[in-house]
Amino acid sequence: MGDLLTERAVLGVIATLAVLGLFVMLCRARRVSTSVEDAVMDMLHRMSRASSDLREGLTEEAANKATPHLREMLRCVAVGLTDADGTLLSWDGGAAEHYAPLREYVERSIREHQKEHVEHRKLDCELPGPCALHSAVIVPLFVEGDVAGTLIVVSGVANKRQVRMAEETARFVSTQLELEVLQKSRQALAQAEVKALRAQISPHFVYNALNTISSLIRTDPAHARELLQEFAEFTRYSFRTDGFFTTLSDELNNIHRYLTIEQARYGERLNVRLRVAPEVLQVVLPFLVLQPLVENAVRHGLAKKPGGGLLTITAEDNGAEALISVEDDGVGMDPDRLFDDLKDAHQTGAHVGLGNINNRMRSVFGDEYALVVETAPGAGMKTIIKVPKFSRGVRPNLTLVQPQEEPNTAEQPVIRA
Repeated sequence: MGDLLTERAVLGVIATLAVLGLFVMLCRARRVSTSVEDAVMDMLHRMSRASSDLREGLTEEAANKATPHLREMLRCVAVGLTDADGTLLSWDGGAAEHYAPLREYVERSIREHQKEHVEHRKLDCELPGPCALHSAVIVPLFVEGDVAGTLIVVSGVANKRQVRMAEETARFVSTQLELEVLQKSRQALAQAEVKALRAQISPHFVYNALNTISSLIRTDPAHARELLQEFAEFTRYSFRTDGFFTTLSDELNNIHRYLTIEQARYGERLNVRLRVAPEVLQVVLPFLVLQPLVENAVRHGLAKKPGGGLLTITAEDNGAEALISVEDDGVGMDPDRLFDDLKDAHQTGAHVGLGNINNRMRSVFGDEYALVVETAPGAGMKTIIKVPKFSRGVRPNLTLVQPQEEPNTAEQPVIRA
């Protein structure tokens, strides 16, 4: 659904740019004082500003910001935007007193899902002298097949070109509103996946951590206090709600807290080696994306190996990317079995952390950033993720929205024997 919506949105933007660009060039080419290039630049600037405003959704505030740019793009008397009930959100330009008699046509446009072309003679206008409103075109705005509102274009002349421009501008506005819905859906999906990962923070880890701390209270109270502080900081970070992304530095700090507690429990059975290039510490990646990989290595790899083993966390500079791996020399597993487990992870809960992280990486950065898992029985497991050093819209303090649907776990990471 998201891919279809994105394709439709991109095609809508391209078509609108072409029509609006042709219209402005034809109109402004007649004005000796302004070049065609300036006209096109002005139109593109207006479209860019309107796009940014409409990405906030069809609210009164967004409409008030967008309508002046839309009116300048159309070079018309006035532009209005309404919501799905026909309530006027914003009106920029003259003839505002005519909205009341236009209301019935707005409601009919919403009800019948079609444009309305209203000439001045159809309105009950009692203004003395010539009226600025010669005609008005009302076009419904569609978002995912439903009417989200209407665009009203008031003109001092009535011709087919003005009607066509109103239709193309309505398509442009609808495209921006659909992109806003798509962005919220992606963020909602991301939030749902973060909640799923939080739910996977092992209850056994919480129980064992508290049990380890309690056992040290009498024998080593200073160490117990240290571990309790680490546990408090670990849970505070893991259950924070102020952002979807974090830095590699912050994620590694939280992993340090987790491993401090686990080493108090496992002792010499858990050895850790950390190799991190300083230049990648500020790389931004999805929140809570590494800790589940480390926990998976400890619980499923090393804890089941007699005598324990070595956990290695590596973060390297790889040109435009950071290359991060979590590797253990534990029991490993059959790659075919891991693949089968991941296919049913959303149903059984097996290895849900790996599948969840894979979905988030692909959703944020693209399919080429899927997880790579290397494993074999008795050969341990290595999980590799690539993170671009720069990606549009990715920043540490991006706020999340509330989830609308459950995450899709159909696509699997690359698994190597």
